[in-house]
Amino acid sequence: MTLSSLWQPFTLGRLDLPHRLALAPMTRSRADLDGTVGDLAAEYYGQRASLGLIVTEGTQPSEDGQGYMNTPGIHTPEQIEGWRKVTETVHAGGGALFIQLMHAGRISHPDNTPHHRQPVAPSAISADQEISTPTGPKTTPTPRELSTKDIQATVADFRHAAASAITAGADGVEIHGANGYLLHQFLSPNANHRTDSYGGSVENRSRFAIEVAQAVADEIGADRVGIRLSPAMPLGGIDEGGTESVRAQYRHLVGELATLNLAYLHLHHMGDDELLRSLRDAWPTAVLVLRYGRSREQIAGDIDAGLADIAPLGRFALANPDIVERLRADAPLNELDPTTLYGGGAVGYTDYPAFTHA
Repeated sequence: MTLSSLWQPFTLGRLDLPHRLALAPMTRSRADLDGTVGDLAAEYYGQRASLGLIVTEGTQPSEDGQGYMNTPGIHTPEQIEGWRKVTETVHAGGGALFIQLMHAGRISHPDNTPHHRQPVAPSAISADQEISTPTGPKTTPTPRELSTKDIQATVADFRHAAASAITAGADGVEIHGANGYLLHQFLSPNANHRTDSYGGSVENRSRFAIEVAQAVADEIGADRVGIRLSPAMPLGGIDEGGTESVRAQYRHLVGELATLNLAYLHLHHMGDDELLRSLRDAWPTAVLVLRYGRSREQIAGDIDAGLADIAPLGRFALANPDIVERLRADAPLNELDPTTLYGGGAVGYTDYPAFTHA
């Protein structure tokens, strides 16, 4: 399998991208305690600008949205100014930046948030997950169930965060509807026991995600909005049921989202290629597909198969800021140091060496 299809240009929303690679969103936990990103983040993302489309780490749209320690926000003036440095650096390097809006929901702990309040979720059901806190690992507590009024306020938080991202100079936002976080919690029958219009049926469980996407698209333009989904992803205590249940949920959700004509659909793929094909066929614009465990030789596989338009890179790009040059030159890759993934400073963040030609 060759990588030749990766080097074809592509138009995504308002962006003309030079190739079919992108930077996948990856939590790095290096923001200040108030959720502001600093010069180190600008350096980190700027180093990877040659990937073209840069999707940032999950960024909370409100204080309630924070899950982990030292994750960034995009809802205060200080946070906007911090992100402005990042967007300017990425643009100077020829890249485009989408800020991922991530509300962690029940995957949180009061010790990790500025207001120290109980986490929120579609239902008062604990994820029963271990989470790092300033005083060591703790179990995620039982969250507070969001009222209908709370849900509408949370939709407004996403809208405000999207507007804030554009104010910071971002080219768009990606709504995080995957990996066990708040939107995914609404989609999952084991995390959502509601009996109102946001729970029960496939249609009702999809409602919150659709309302968030509609509000964000209305605020900044649908062609500046992507959404990430992860059908059957078991992270964060999520159990979406059997194959047919998952297919019914996501075929409905993606069909409804398709009518909004968003810039892209980003799928964190868990292996159901029949579902992937049906979602690809239902989606009118760009599709990004991220698979676990791909070798470098397999990066273009979904593009060649017509299942994706863009191949986002995670750990390859984390350890190799110049991954585009390395792939073009068939050069060796740096090895990832997993001990430096979360938290800390420059080590394991901005100090991976660039490729040197012999």
